[in-house]
Amino acid sequence: MKTCRSVFTILLFLLPSMLWGQEDARWTIAFWNVENLFDTRHDTLKNDLAFTPEGENHWTQRRYRDKLNKIYKTIAAMHWPVAIGLAEVENDHVLRDLCRGTPLRRFGYEFVHYESPDQRGMDCALLYWRDGFEVLESRPIVVSDTLRGFYTRDILLVGGVLKGGAAPGDTCYLLVNHWPSKRGGAEADKHRMAIALRLSALLDSLQHSHPSALVLAMGDLNAASEEEAVRVGLGFGGKSRNGSGFYDLMCQVPKGEGTYKYQGQWSCIDHIVANRYLKVEVMRADFLLVDDERYLGQKPFRTYTAMKYWGGFSDHLPVIVSIP
Repeated sequence: MKTCRSVFTILLFLLPSMLWGQEDARWTIAFWNVENLFDTRHDTLKNDLAFTPEGENHWTQRRYRDKLNKIYKTIAAMHWPVAIGLAEVENDHVLRDLCRGTPLRRFGYEFVHYESPDQRGMDCALLYWRDGFEVLESRPIVVSDTLRGFYTRDILLVGGVLKGGAAPGDTCYLLVNHWPSKRGGAEADKHRMAIALRLSALLDSLQHSHPSALVLAMGDLNAASEEEAVRVGLGFGGKSRNGSGFYDLMCQVPKGEGTYKYQGQWSCIDHIVANRYLKVEVMRADFLLVDDERYLGQKPFRTYTAMKYWGGFSDHLPVIVSIP
């Protein structure tokens, strides 16, 4: 059985035409909210008791390891993006287990991560293939409103160089986001708008200081393109391109499709924004979906619904952008 798994992994690596993604792309970059990637240990500084063996989710080592392997298999099916932004990872420990404790270790992936002040301990991270992307700088961008006692995930900024392909040496700035959820109503809307304005200013600044670089923001914004935080905060005004020359690439996704399904409706709350027009697609692989018995069609095959364990992948679908 072990030999069969190894052969399958080699086939995944060697046969890109069988896998997700674009064959004519020099690189692909992905984003995925992996839904509560917690380890099983309680951190006294975080509200993570539910994700322990004794907690209400009965989060055991077996379930944790299964989740890590499902993330690895999804990355394999993407045909090894050069970089993958992740949301809802707890700490360095889970990223180390993913990169070292799964077959991902054979393919040379590293990670960038900083602890953020989110009270549940949820952070953003970037996985990168070290033979394809050289990290030159990284830092967290704090977007919490500490004066009002509001703490959320930092934006992760990573600058580096895309290596290989026909034109190596492309400078690239990646910003990984996970904006506040809609819980909290109007107050949450204000926080998302403030973060949108901060991100917009940061994108403009990076483009001004590095005019030839690819500047790309990705993340779970908890807002679709028509919502105020994206439409006004990021300046798209309902269009695919804003006044600063950035593209909301999710405008390419057909109406009725998306990355997240709520009460039977799909929406693109996971975004990729770039200063180049690039092809983007939502990864709708069969193994990431299950039948939606209540609302019909399909929905993401998630790990939990409330406290019920389903053993799936995530409540979000990944998005992948191709760089020709």
